[in-house]
Amino acid sequence: MLNHSDLDTAFRALSDASRRAIVERLVRGPATVGTLAEPLAMSLPAVLQHLAVLEAAGIVTSHKVGRVRTCTLVPDALVGPTAWLQHQRTPAERRLDRLGEHLVDAPQEQP
Repeated sequence: MLNHSDLDTAFRALSDASRRAIVERLVRGPATVGTLAEPLAMSLPAVLQHLAVLEAAGIVTSHKVGRVRTCTLVPDALVGPTAWLQHQRTPAERRLDRLGEHLVDAPQEQP
């Protein structure tokens, strides 16, 4: 499990819609910076700044061959945040299950 500092960094990196869009695209496979920038309404330098945040968080890696920079999602980069979210979700689901059981067992009011 990630420590709180790592979780903070990952969630901060994923807090921006443009960075989440980049991650969603990279789930399908590696892509060049140009390809990642196409659907985003921002300049190429702005896209590079977003990629730098994702790289610093350990979510994305990139390599450059000539003038082409290709980005890749780091395998298992989202395992820690996903595990943390799942851990938070389980108690809430149990409470909802108990509420559902209570509602089923509760006497029904007649109009």
